[in-house]
Amino acid sequence: MDAFSSKDMALRAQKKILSSMATKSSVQMFIDDTTSEILDELYRVSKEYSGSKSEAQKVIKDLIKIAVKIGLLFRNNRFSTEELGVATDFKKKLHQGAMTAISFHEVDFTFDKAVMADLLTGCRDLLLKLVRTHLTPKSHGRINHVFNHYADPELLTKLYEPGGAFTHNLAKICRGLDKLVEDGTI
Repeated sequence: MDAFSSKDMALRAQKKILSSMATKSSVQMFIDDTTSEILDELYRVSKEYSGSKSEAQKVIKDLIKIAVKIGLLFRNNRFSTEELGVATDFKKKLHQGAMTAISFHEVDFTFDKAVMADLLTGCRDLLLKLVRTHLTPKSHGRINHVFNHYADPELLTKLYEPGGAFTHNLAKICRGLDKLVEDGTI
């Protein structure tokens, strides 16, 4: 018996189309203004830190592609009950990470790069577990790329350096995270 499913085929086509159109203007219908502002600041930090506009664009593009694909999988009810449990764990870990990032920003000299890196690595691992059977190895690579980039202890240290080059960016990122936490988005 042939294992063809038009629903699966349509989902694959949607993911493929979204992969190719993950530009800022086309993704605005999937990502709200606050998240977009956070992504803009993350881009600026990545660009300045790496010294490479193309690397910064690639990290943000990978992040957007993953977010859109996971949103698409949720909207199409593709996750099993067990996977939804993993998604809940991911959301809790992401919430914890956002709260920790905000706290480190608001309370001087509390920043701990190991704690922040561990939270980001934990989020990455949960996300990989969630999408293991749904996304391609290329998408798994994108997840690793994004989380490994932002979990870099040197980047985190520069980001949280009191009076450093990224103080303004960090303030905007934390304001956005705080709004997303208040809205219950994360």
